[in-house]
Amino acid sequence: MLSGRRLDLLDPTPVDIEIEDIAHGLSFVARWNGQTLGDFAYSVAEHSLLVEILYARLNPRAPARWRLAALLHDAPEYVIGDMISPVKNSVGPGYGELDLRLAAAIHIRFGLPAAVPVTVKRQIKKADKISAWMEATRIAGFSEAEANRFFGQPDPAVIEGLELRLRPPIEARNDYLARHAELLTAL
Repeated sequence: MLSGRRLDLLDPTPVDIEIEDIAHGLSFVARWNGQTLGDFAYSVAEHSLLVEILYARLNPRAPARWRLAALLHDAPEYVIGDMISPVKNSVGPGYGELDLRLAAAIHIRFGLPAAVPVTVKRQIKKADKISAWMEATRIAGFSEAEANRFFGQPDPAVIEGLELRLRPPIEARNDYLARHAELLTAL
């Protein structure tokens, strides 16, 4: 990693995980395989910031620890990349197992339980699907009807006033780091 850490992908340990590595990697990983409108790819870091906001809108009394879990929901992608769902499914259970091991190490590193409670995970997934709907309709060329079929139609009040930001990776990285620090302080 850029931090100098050596991360064993098959047996990751929390001591080898640094937020700077996560933020840097995620800011360069493109959602939608880069097939989006704009001069910059929509990064996983940017997506994660949006998911955390959506999670908070859906769960206004959620403690900072679960908002942190929402921010970190795709953190393993800093080293394994982002694959579209059909590819993940065709790769098989090995991908999911790798993702779970990395997520557990990341969670422990930042004071979260290795496995997020199922109810919280479901709420984060709901925010993730709303984000995917927004991305699909605003930058990936989907009609609303098509996005509704794949992701479900979001409550307009939940997405009101939210914009997608396609910007240089350094800006997404810096905002991701800042939000992570804010949430850690609130724990």
